[in-house]
Amino acid sequence: MTYCVGLLLDEGLVMLGDTRTNAGFDNISCFSKLQKFHVPGERLMATLTAGNLAISQAVINLIQDGLPDPETGNVETIYTVPTMFRAAALVAEAVRRVHRTHGEAMKQQDVSFDVSIMLGGQIAGRTLRLFHIYAAGNFIEATADTPYLQIGEHKYGKPMLDRAVTRGTSLEEGVKLSLISMDSTLRSNLSVGMPLDLLVYRNDSIDDIVEQRLDEDDAYFAMVRERWSKALVEAHQQIPAPDWLSP
Repeated sequence: MTYCVGLLLDEGLVMLGDTRTNAGFDNISCFSKLQKFHVPGERLMATLTAGNLAISQAVINLIQDGLPDPETGNVETIYTVPTMFRAAALVAEAVRRVHRTHGEAMKQQDVSFDVSIMLGGQIAGRTLRLFHIYAAGNFIEATADTPYLQIGEHKYGKPMLDRAVTRGTSLEEGVKLSLISMDSTLRSNLSVGMPLDLLVYRNDSIDDIVEQRLDEDDAYFAMVRERWSKALVEAHQQIPAPDWLSP
């Protein structure tokens, strides 16, 4: 399994994913779930994927090779679509194409068609957007009310995001909150694992992108994990005990 989180903030975009994939207890591998599509000065898009690795890799290849626009018939790629909405629709069509090609064979082998894809980015002169595309090929978009999206093992890292993330959260705070959310998931689910891939993009810049891989020896992430654990212990110890426990 995996855990990926994306934050759509006024200042920009934060996308973070782990790299663990497994097909059983003794078949664990490391694959990056984060892919970047960048044309300097023109567009920046990135995807995070969860679910069946073969499906997600097929989808990522299709959106780069291109698919025909259902209205015009013109072949579009992730590098040529005119809007982020069209980019999300392209990913959705690629998911449906992979299902038409492999879905029945997978069903006969009792393998579920399991894939979730997060797509975020911006085309120059347009709005920064963040989408979640489902296995059925439909999708939703992050909004001001819910400025973050998650795919994969999301339940452990959700409470912190619910409490702290708003559209006005700074990029720096967004990175910290994403890492804390990931740490909560790493501690509670063995199917999510290091190293982590992080992308930070500043709104309306197209080219102001920071990419970072964090492994077990990363000093900053180790500090975040240690200080967050300590803060949680101190916080619950400072809460008064209930009166009804008194003799």
